[in-house]
Amino acid sequence: MRWKRRFEGLDSLVAERGTALLATAVLLTGSRAAGEDLLQAALERLMRHWSRVRGDKEAYLRRTMYHLAVDQWRRRKRRPEVLASVEPPGQPDGTDALHLRQALIQALATLPPRQRAVLVLRYWEQLSEAEAAEMLGCSIGTVKSTASRGLSRLREVTAAWAFDDVPAWNGAGK
Repeated sequence: MRWKRRFEGLDSLVAERGTALLATAVLLTGSRAAGEDLLQAALERLMRHWSRVRGDKEAYLRRTMYHLAVDQWRRRKRRPEVLASVEPPGQPDGTDALHLRQALIQALATLPPRQRAVLVLRYWEQLSEAEAAEMLGCSIGTVKSTASRGLSRLREVTAAWAFDDVPAWNGAGK
């Protein structure tokens, strides 16, 4: 009973927003296992500081996830991430969305950490430029320029898909 009183609201936060939080963590890390680890580490920090966190606990949790992800990217700066390759289906079988998602995760993994974080915040989390800037601890102009460069780089990466044997999502198959 004492635990429930001490962390009042944590159960409902995880129950209501856990899926969305995990999806964000997966996008930030590039794999489900790493995303689960990131979310767990962020929840641990939230629990350690629960009594001192004022205001929106989910915002604190998300900010912690982004900061932990950036810390991980900095540690692995020289070590590239290895993600599983995706084999496109020979015939459309309803898995196109899965392949598109995996390809998006792989494309995001090619971006520098800050660009990846900005794109996830702006377009996955649908935060405003001001909210993303606050979350990352930078200026709105930095968010704008970083998003622009990140989108440009994603366009370059995905433009090659039209010519390579990388995922064919138009249903025509190869």
